[in-house]
Amino acid sequence: MKQMNDNFLIEAELPWENPAEGITRQVMGYDGQLMLVKVKFEKGSIGYTHDHFHSQSSFVASGKFEVVIKGEKRILEAGDGFYTEPNAPHGVVCLEEGILIDAFSPMRQYFI
Repeated sequence: MKQMNDNFLIEAELPWENPAEGITRQVMGYDGQLMLVKVKFEKGSIGYTHDHFHSQSSFVASGKFEVVIKGEKRILEAGDGFYTEPNAPHGVVCLEEGILIDAFSPMRQYFI
């Protein structure tokens, strides 16, 4: 498995995946220690509650999301962000079409 990508990442040249209904994602950059992923959500789409051993920090680039982390719920919109520690249950509901930029450490190998 490739452990890092090229130096320059051009949106039009990168593939999009459809991991769930109303959600598409694009891996923007990675190596063994870090991964950056752009995730587009349609209004009403759900990133179901899950957990993983990765640290995650997310930035709301656009839209509005209901975010739940370890049972605590907040409404976040463009310019806001959140951090999820390893193994913490978390999920989102998209309230207004938008984009999250997710950073993971280490990289999520199964995204490649």
